[in-house]
Amino acid sequence: MGEQTPGGDEKTTKATKAAKAAPVKPKAASVKKAAAKKVRAAAKKAAPAKAAAPVKRAGAARTVEVRPPSGESRTALVRRARRINRELAEVYPYAHPELDFESPFQLIVATVLSAQTTDLRVNQTTPALFAKYPTPEDLAAANPEEVEEILRPTGFFRAKTKSVIGLSKALVEDFGGEVPGRLEDLVKLPGVGRKTAFVVLGNAFGRPGITVDTHFQRLVRRFAWTDETDPDKIEAAIGALFPKSDWTDLSHHVIWHGRRICHARKPACGACPIAPLCPAYGEGETDPEKAKKLLKYEKGGFPGQRLNPPQAYLDAGGRPAPPLGAG
Repeated sequence: MGEQTPGGDEKTTKATKAAKAAPVKPKAASVKKAAAKKVRAAAKKAAPAKAAAPVKRAGAARTVEVRPPSGESRTALVRRARRINRELAEVYPYAHPELDFESPFQLIVATVLSAQTTDLRVNQTTPALFAKYPTPEDLAAANPEEVEEILRPTGFFRAKTKSVIGLSKALVEDFGGEVPGRLEDLVKLPGVGRKTAFVVLGNAFGRPGITVDTHFQRLVRRFAWTDETDPDKIEAAIGALFPKSDWTDLSHHVIWHGRRICHARKPACGACPIAPLCPAYGEGETDPEKAKKLLKYEKGGFPGQRLNPPQAYLDAGGRPAPPLGAG
């Protein structure tokens, strides 16, 4: 092998320096690629949140079924459902049926009248009705036009007049003027379905029942206790999660929460005591101060729905509703 010339050494040195410098560009490019890869990864992580956003949209036309949290077992569902009920029992220890009544007859008539109107409006209307027709015999023999005039404020007063007079006649003819205490008998009465029957059984006779009204249906789906939409199937699904002895109070707790905090269009999520347990948290207002302004009835400092509420409710700071025409 021959010796290298000085010129050759200089060329070699330059080539070596160039070779060492060359990797700098690829290295910079790989850094850029890595950074871009991180951005894309972050974007992918963010994408599901955007996709899930429509599920949290509140509104009357909302049909999305809230399902149990991912991976929640049947046992976990039962525990969470019962914990929610315990929490609601602490928030509403005075929960009660929000229809004024002094007898099973008054309760069943008031419940029939509460269809498509508020309990408050029924409570403001029934004092005049029961003052004039205190018994099933009296209402069964009533002049429909006179009853219609009394019931006018409740809406659909002609249909409701027909229902309560027909109901009273059935009580007189089939049950000796007494409201029966069995589900199978109650549902045979005109205008009485399972919901009305369970209201009467649970609150007039002390027999457990689940009242599946619109509030109850909405909340049990938001709580992800069930995704059923048929009232009878909802009743069966929820009944399986709780001891039978809890059914009546459970109904009161859920319905009260639906009327006061977990509203249909604007749930007050930021003021909800069970927010950590609710898969639907975020459907409504989450800002605590704004959410407080959405609270209704005694939670918002306003009168309740009964003119003559239980003493426990009054002791807790609740206020009775005004009679019809007051204020």
